[in-house]
Amino acid sequence: MYLKSIEIQGFKSFANKIEFRFKDGITAIVGPNGSGKSNVADAVRWVLGEQSARELRGSSMQDVIFSGTEARKSMGYAYVAITMDNSDHALSVEFDEVTVARRVYRSGESEYLMNGNTCRLKDVQELFYDTGVGQEGYSIIGQGQIDKILSGKSEERRELFDEAAGIVKFKRRKTAAVRKLENEKNNLLRVTDRLSELEKQLDPLRSQSEKAKVYLQKKEDLKELDANVFLLETERTDKELKELEEKNGIARNDLKEVSDKYAEIQASYVNLGDELKILDEEIDKKKTDISNSTLFKGQIEGEINVLREQIHSLKVSDEHFLRRIGELKESIEKNDKELQKLNVRKATLDEKVAKNDGGLDEVREKMDLINQDTNRKNEELERRKSALIDLLNGRNDIKGRIARYDTMLEQAELRKSELSQSLIRFSTGEKEIKGEIEAAVREFDEAEEKLKKTEESIVNIDGEDKKVREELEKADSDHHSLEIIYHEKKSRLESLRNMAERYEGYGSAVKRAMEEKHKDKGIEGVVADLIHVEKKYETAIETALGGNLQNIVTKDEATAKRIIEILKSEHAGRATFLPLTSIEKRSLGDDGLLAEKGAIGSADTLVNFDKKYEKVAGALLGNYLVVDNVDNALAIARKYHYRVRMVTLTGEALNPGGSISGGAFRNNAGLLGRSREIESLEKDIRETLKEVDKCLALIEDL
Repeated sequence: MYLKSIEIQGFKSFANKIEFRFKDGITAIVGPNGSGKSNVADAVRWVLGEQSARELRGSSMQDVIFSGTEARKSMGYAYVAITMDNSDHALSVEFDEVTVARRVYRSGESEYLMNGNTCRLKDVQELFYDTGVGQEGYSIIGQGQIDKILSGKSEERRELFDEAAGIVKFKRRKTAAVRKLENEKNNLLRVTDRLSELEKQLDPLRSQSEKAKVYLQKKEDLKELDANVFLLETERTDKELKELEEKNGIARNDLKEVSDKYAEIQASYVNLGDELKILDEEIDKKKTDISNSTLFKGQIEGEINVLREQIHSLKVSDEHFLRRIGELKESIEKNDKELQKLNVRKATLDEKVAKNDGGLDEVREKMDLINQDTNRKNEELERRKSALIDLLNGRNDIKGRIARYDTMLEQAELRKSELSQSLIRFSTGEKEIKGEIEAAVREFDEAEEKLKKTEESIVNIDGEDKKVREELEKADSDHHSLEIIYHEKKSRLESLRNMAERYEGYGSAVKRAMEEKHKDKGIEGVVADLIHVEKKYETAIETALGGNLQNIVTKDEATAKRIIEILKSEHAGRATFLPLTSIEKRSLGDDGLLAEKGAIGSADTLVNFDKKYEKVAGALLGNYLVVDNVDNALAIARKYHYRVRMVTLTGEALNPGGSISGGAFRNNAGLLGRSREIESLEKDIRETLKEVDKCLALIEDL
């Protein structure tokens, strides 16, 4: 048997499909560092079933797929196939040539092929057992492997010798057979435990079987009675059916008459509907006309009111103009009378001139003065006429000025009167005022000095005030934070109390049974409410109890029997009861267990409970050993031949026979921790309220 060829595609640096063919003699692959020489040996190891990515110089199995370069994209899979010459039938197959291939995809899927047919990794490994070619054979010696073989442990060198001697296949088969025997032994232990449990149930089942036989007989009798009742009910139903058919015929006749009347009423309703529609259209039309008329009326009334205001304004203006014109006419008549007087005076003077020639010059001068005065009067008359026209044009402005001037005059008179009174007061009390002024100056100086001191005090007080305000803001912030914490915890506490009162998380049968607690004083409560445990042991105790957490403790067997009858009558489900009068305590059976490494104690000694529930705790937890971790638990289990029930602090359970349970649920809020959390929250809320009171007191002081 020798290697004929290797076909590689997409494996590490071999992006293109390449095939190495090996003929007689020695074949060597040479090249510089990094050229991929070792990848050929890695490809052979990989196709022979190598599962360790580290041995193939990678971090994951997807690293063996060509990852691409700047000029070429990555491959989606890696494929390697080796062809062996089997003409001497060194391999236990009928073919003269055997091709073994392996393919892995980037998605993680992989497959093995033997002569083109899909096979298992186990088939490939068994094919090359005792040939030296397998995954751990001595035919492939890599860098540093010789030194590893020479300096390695004797067990590792023994594997090479076993491979060379051809006994690996038998040793592997022996190991597999021993493993199967151990599994079967464990299964046998479990079956034995199951049989012992079933044997305990034989007596109750025998009594239940007798009850079942009686039940079946009663059931047959009940069937016969049910048939008789059914026949009687059938006769009665037939009579009622005949009566109902007669009533139905009468009702059908009545229905026909009513239908005819309904058709007539429906026709008249349709006619009335048409008439009503016509009337509605006319009403809408009238409403539109009325709306338009009302709008038009409003517009007309608005215009009338505007015109009325304009007329009123014009009347007021005309009255003012007429009054002002009358005043100006009176002024003109007065000027005319003066002119007449002047003319009369002129005539008189002319006569005097004629009589008195001696004073002619003087008279002429007077005459000139009179003429000048007359001209001035005429000019004044013309100006007044022009003023009359200006007054007529600017009557509104003049009226406003007069009113404003009158108001200013009144204000000036009032101010004059006030000033006169003040002057009288000041003149009479001048000395007193001077004294008061001097006293006021002294008082001002004193006040200014006090002001300086007060300003200095204000600066100091501002600093203290700022400091107090900062403390007050911090206290307010602390108070707000405490209130948020208080409300969160209170909300959580109320939620847990509601859940506890409604028995949330318990089975329907347990809920129904606990509804009878206020009626039946024989019900003590569920196991989860009657025992208390520290938080560090909570997971272990919950694991040990399992479904027993929901068991119901009763004072005696009679109470349990009464509740079971209620559950049966209402089909409310099944529940397990623990009567205090019949329950028995269990124990570990070997005190030496408590001295083992990692052993913490018997589970029933790690919980707190009322003295009267000691048997309940012992019956449910007495045969469980609590261990700190799973490694120590496994060591104890091996030492005591897998006969001890154990739980770890992290929740792993080791059962007799060797089975192990472990893992975690998504929801970690267990029934056992609910009461502990309620007590913890009540304590935290009390502490938080104390902190709130302190904070409020501090705020009040500040």
